[in-house]
Amino acid sequence: MSMEIEEPTVEMTDMETGEQVIKELDKAVLTKGAWQTMMFLCQEKNAKTGEFGEPKVYLRRYQKAGGAFKARSKFNISGKAQAEAIIENLKKWYNI
Repeated sequence: MSMEIEEPTVEMTDMETGEQVIKELDKAVLTKGAWQTMMFLCQEKNAKTGEFGEPKVYLRRYQKAGGAFKARSKFNISGKAQAEAIIENLKKWYNI
């Protein structure tokens, strides 16, 4: 029997209000298989202003188990400066 496994998402809705608090703008699958690595471009809603903030990047590692993805590890890139520092180090380390 074939089983559909739903693709992971990081979108989140407030259970009390039903309002979206994390909006997924884009995603990329970096690795597939029993362990899947994904990168998400998201915006988080500011609780004070009710507005969505600057985009952030979430890196997530999932394990397929029992027909579902289970989150196993995560890392958030909080802004442009941190992203630029990561890019520069990766370029240096991999001679890109």
